[in-house]
Formats: sequence, structure tokens, C-alpha cells
Amino acid sequence: MATRKTAVITGSTSGIGLAIAQALAGEGHNVVVNSFSDTEADHAIADAIAKQHGVKSAYVKADMSKAAECRALVAKAAEAFGSVDILINNAGIQHVAPVEEFPIEKWDAIIAINLSSAFHTVAAAIPLMKKAGGGRIVNIASAHGLVASPFKSAYVAAKHGIMGLTKTVALELARDKVTCNAICPGYVLTPLVEAQIPDQMKAHAMDRETVIREVMLDKQPTKEFVTVEQIAAAALFLCSDAAAQVNGTHLSVDGGWTAA
Repeated sequence: MATRKTAVITGSTSGIGLAIAQALAGEGHNVVVNSFSDTEADHAIADAIAKQHGVKSAYVKADMSKAAECRALVAKAAEAFGSVDILINNAGIQHVAPVEEFPIEKWDAIIAINLSSAFHTVAAAIPLMKKAGGGRIVNIASAHGLVASPFKSAYVAAKHGIMGLTKTVALELARDKVTCNAICPGYVLTPLVEAQIPDQMKAHAMDRETVIREVMLDKQPTKEFVTVEQIAAAALFLCSDAAAQVNGTHLSVDGGWTAA
């Protein structure tokens, strides 16, 4: 995708989403960053991306737990920049608890934000991409889209769902020059992962360093966290012309976790 495109990245004011937004802007694409908070800092992030990379960038508030706001995010991006050529579904939350104790409201929120939001943004973006003659959809799944871990029933269910959605969309759009793929990161040290550490400490009765070493990185053979820049690089590849025939599959960036 050598020409300038417009990319929408959900959940992109920090962590993986922000790294992908920065990387796409660095390639000369216009970017729409998103969160649900709508603060001055959120708008400042978009302004800084535009200034740094010489592209157009905008912040659009959307609560990914609400179907109408997910679809409106895509519509507003198209209204602002004329098209939506790249869609990165990255927004996600986490909660750790045994199944029998898992709060119903947490289950509902995780399924809505981690899975249903991608359905709504994709559905809104497809007509725009077809009209433009092509596009790229990248869903940020997880190693937990391929394998499970205890105490994460909603997250694992949602990420497995993302994998199924990715394949279905890829098959439906295979003749429209729109690809749909997933990235499956292992543990990336983001605010989302940082927030899990206290819950994991409680669930496993361990201190912080033991949780990181024996729980979080136990299954990651390299014993190193994945970086947000590495995930962004994978996204750039999937959005490139070189990946035109990469469709309906996933890239695992997990230090070998799912090789076992």
C-alpha cells in the first residue's frame, strides 16, 4: 500500500494500539486513534502523530462496548478522511477469576469489547473497502486465541471468537482485494498486562516477580516480554502489498509459546 491510506485503530491511545498508529503514520498513512475517554491528552496524541509524521490524524471517541459507537467510529473516519482503507481491531480489556466466580458484568463487557466490537467495525468498514477496491483488516487476537489458560474464560472465549471471525471475513472478501488476518501476541508489557499482575498475584498467591516469571512468562520460551514495536511491525507487514495473498490466517508473536 504505497499510496497514502486511512487507518482506523481501536483502543489506540496507549500500548499496542498506539504503537501501530505510530508505525502506520510513519509509513505515510492518515490515522484515526480511539479510546472511550475523550480527554485533552487523547486529542494531543492525535495531534502529536500528525505533527511528527506529516500526516493527517484525528481522535474519535467511541465506547467499544456499544455497537452503535463502534460503527459510528468507522463512519466518522470515512467522513473526515474520505475512506477507511485499514482497520486494526485492537481494543480489549481483561479480568481474571475462576469460572464459577467470574462476574457476569465482566463477562459481558469482555465479550462486547474484545469480540463484538470487531464484528461491528468490520461490518461498517466492508462497504467502504469494497468501494475503494480493496483494504486491510487486522484483528489483534492473542496466544489465547489459540490456546487457553485458567482464570481467563471470557478473554479466551473472545479471542477464540476473533480467530473465527477473522477466517470468516477473509473467505467472504477474498475476491474483493480485502484481506483479514489476526496477530496473536504473547505477553506484551502494556497497561492491560500491568493491570493483570495484581489479580494474578491474588489468584496464585504469589509476589509480583514470581507471577511474571512463573505465570506470565512460564509459557513463553524466550522468557522475554514481546514489545509493542514488534506487534506494530507485524501489523505493517499485513497491511503491505507484500501481504496481498496472506489472508484468513494469523501471525504468532509469542516467543514460541504456541509452538509446544
